[in-house]
Amino acid sequence: MTLFALIIALLIEQIRPLPVDRWVLQPLRKLSRSLLERFGDGQATHGRLIWVGVVVLGSLLTAVLHYLLWEMHPVLAFAFNVVVLFLTMGFRHEGRFFSGIHLALRMGDMEHARALLSEWRGRDCGEADASEVARLAIEQILVSTHRSLFGVAFWFVILPGPSGAVMYRLARFFADEWGHGVQAESGAGRFARRAFELIDWLPAWLTAASFSVVGDFEGAIYCRRTQAVLWPDKSSAILLASGAGALGVRLGMPIHESGGFVDRPELGQGDEADADHMQSTVGLIWRALLVCLFLLALLGLAGWVGG
Repeated sequence: MTLFALIIALLIEQIRPLPVDRWVLQPLRKLSRSLLERFGDGQATHGRLIWVGVVVLGSLLTAVLHYLLWEMHPVLAFAFNVVVLFLTMGFRHEGRFFSGIHLALRMGDMEHARALLSEWRGRDCGEADASEVARLAIEQILVSTHRSLFGVAFWFVILPGPSGAVMYRLARFFADEWGHGVQAESGAGRFARRAFELIDWLPAWLTAASFSVVGDFEGAIYCRRTQAVLWPDKSSAILLASGAGALGVRLGMPIHESGGFVDRPELGQGDEADADHMQSTVGLIWRALLVCLFLLALLGLAGWVGG
C-alpha cells in the first residue's frame, strides 16, 4: 500500500501539479504569524514551543486520523495517504522552474532564464551568465527534489500512516520560514534550522547514496568525502557534493547574485555546467527515484512473503 500510494500521488502531481503557495505555504504562513503574534513574545523558548506544538501535534493528529480511517475501511486510509502525499511533496512544482530554465538556455533566451531562476531562488540572478544559471539551477533542483520528494517519501515509509510526511513538510517549512531572513539569527530560527538538519540527516545521506549508485559512483564518493565539509549549509552539502560528483560537473564556485559577487567553494569535478548537464540531472533524479521505488517494492515483497 505504501508503494502504491507514492506512485499514485506522483502520477497525480505530474498530471495536475499542486499550487503549493496557495494550498500549503500561505496557510502555514498565516498559522505561523498568528502563533508568533499570540505566543511568540520575542522569546526563543516560545518559538521552540510553537515549533514543537505544530510539528508534533500535526504529526500525531495525522496518525490518529489515519488509524480511524483504517478502522472504517482500508480504502479510506489509502486515499488519505495519497491526499497527504500530494499536499506534502510538491515535486512537479520545483520541476516546472527547472524545465523552464533549461528550455530558455536551449533557446538562448538568457533574460527569461535569469528571471525564472530569480523567482525560483528568491534572489536576484540578473547578472548571472549561462554557466552560472545552469549551475544554480542544478544545485536548486538537487536540493529541492530531495526535500520535496525523497525526504518526504522516507519519513512516509518510516512513521505510521502519512504522519512522517507531515512532520517532514512542517519541519521544512519552519526551517525555510524562520531560518532565513529577519528571523534567521533568532533563537527560534536557529532551532528550526537545527531541528530540520537532524530530521533530514539520514534521508539526505540516502538520497546522496542513490545519486552515487545511479551516477559516477567513484566521483560522487570522492566529492562527498573531500568537498561536503566546505559547504556552509550542512543539510544540503552532501546532496550537492554527491550530485555534482555523480554528474561529473562543477557546481558551487563564485556567482553573481543580488547585485554582488558571492564567493563559494567548488563542488564536483569535470566540466562547466551547461544545458546538457541540466538534462543529465533530470536523468539522474529519475534513475534515483526508480531505484528507491524498486527497493521499496522489494521490502514490501519480503514483508508479504515473510508474513
